[in-house]
Amino acid sequence: MLKRKINQQLAAWKKRPNHQPLIIKGVRQCGKTASVLDFAHSHYAHTVYLNFFENPQYAEIFQNSLSVDTLTMLMSVQLPDAVFEPGSTVIILDEIQECPEARTALKFFSLDGRYDVIATGSLLGVSGYGTPKSIPVGYEQLMIMYPMDFEEFLWAQGIKPEVIGFLRTCLEKEQPVPSALHEKMRELLKLYTIVGGMPAVVQSFVERHNLQEVLLLQRNIIHSYEDDMVKYAENRDKGRIRQCFASIPRQLAKENKKFQYSVVESRGNAQKFSSSLQWIEDAGIICRCYNLSLPDLPLEGYAVDNIFKVYMADTGLFVSMLEDGTQSDILHGNMLGYKGAIYENLAADFFHKMGRKLYYFHKDSGLEIDFVIRLKGKATLVEVKATNGYAKSLKTILSQPERYPVNQGIKLADTQLNRQGKILNLPFYMGFLLTEV
Repeated sequence: MLKRKINQQLAAWKKRPNHQPLIIKGVRQCGKTASVLDFAHSHYAHTVYLNFFENPQYAEIFQNSLSVDTLTMLMSVQLPDAVFEPGSTVIILDEIQECPEARTALKFFSLDGRYDVIATGSLLGVSGYGTPKSIPVGYEQLMIMYPMDFEEFLWAQGIKPEVIGFLRTCLEKEQPVPSALHEKMRELLKLYTIVGGMPAVVQSFVERHNLQEVLLLQRNIIHSYEDDMVKYAENRDKGRIRQCFASIPRQLAKENKKFQYSVVESRGNAQKFSSSLQWIEDAGIICRCYNLSLPDLPLEGYAVDNIFKVYMADTGLFVSMLEDGTQSDILHGNMLGYKGAIYENLAADFFHKMGRKLYYFHKDSGLEIDFVIRLKGKATLVEVKATNGYAKSLKTILSQPERYPVNQGIKLADTQLNRQGKILNLPFYMGFLLTEV
């Protein structure tokens, strides 16, 4: 069983007095079901599990009365071995978007209080799909789950928490990482770039170290996402959603990576494609990175809503969308035209899986900072380099405090940890440590 951070969040939820039913939302195949079942079996005497995707007939339980006694009685009919013991039973409603009435029922479970309820949903919030007639506002708690992040990937590779703690110390003290550890982390970063964080893919790699199998599994996941677009989107949007999705590699290959609807289709525009792009984002497959009019706090206050970049939420899946041979290119450092796209997506992967909203800064003059984050209470510029290139825009902005109210920057690159004035040069693999806000 792969170690996941969400287990700590689930434990904290359970300890909270009078906790409400929990909904775990996340992209399909990010590990929701496995994590919830593992938690349930280790924290409860009894688990009642209903998967609405695999067993559509379970939806009939919620078609009439939503009183808890009626629901548990009907569950017992479908699941004769189910045990309902107040305080010791957890009810898991998997793929709850397939049964909108079950989500409405969360209010009644919350008011009743005898049983804990955990629901999972892969396409919650997707336009036109799985929306209940009555959302139990105030009676449910939402938790977002992402594919495995780089730290979880390191755990899967046998890297102990003490080693990660040592890296944190190096960052805090701004001291170089010992060369043997530095080289090991560089190699693990390349592997994470290729494998990504989809649990089934990571598990396969841990067991067999076969990158061809990794690629096959990733492309199967991509195909399942495309199938969802056909199955669940409204008819008028199906083709447009797939067009938007297919354009992502081309969008990121451009020098100016601002998302352009004309790349989706010649003469394409927001009116035609904006709802389709929103569908993909709501499904958790992509994340947006918004341009800032000024790189300063509050970041959201300076965000420009209609100017943004789009990244895949998982870099391994992004790499799988590129041409055959990209895996080998990454391992050998020969990425040519997609080099910038891959490493920008990798940084977005780090930040998005922290729960950060993504921002960048671009001016028509050509000045561009890949990411702007809040770090230790200050606006911080982050420039991404696949090797150890010159950070011209970063130095330009930091040299003009009278124009730009920001005084610290980070360059993520293939380098050792060192400081140059206002710029902290970090080995790229340390990007996952920039969690403090």
